[in-house]
Amino acid sequence: MATRVAVIGIIIEDAESAAEVNAVLHEYGQYIIGRMGIPYREKNINIISIAIDAPQPIISALSGKIGGLKGVQVKTAYSNFETDEEA
Repeated sequence: MATRVAVIGIIIEDAESAAEVNAVLHEYGQYIIGRMGIPYREKNINIISIAIDAPQPIISALSGKIGGLKGVQVKTAYSNFETDEEA
């Protein structure tokens, strides 16, 4: 199955959801290329960006699970770069 490279932007507005976000990210850890988290204390939010290389359904499932959490916003940007998983 072909994989795509994408960036997932996450904003956590409800601090109680942070542990759930981390649990979901851990579940998909094998696909994550890199992660950057920024606690924006002045606004009481957390900003996370994820670089991922995975099949399209996996990226969609990850985004959907995170976006379904209370107080969490998520957006995904896909590259046009696509490779075979065996490569």
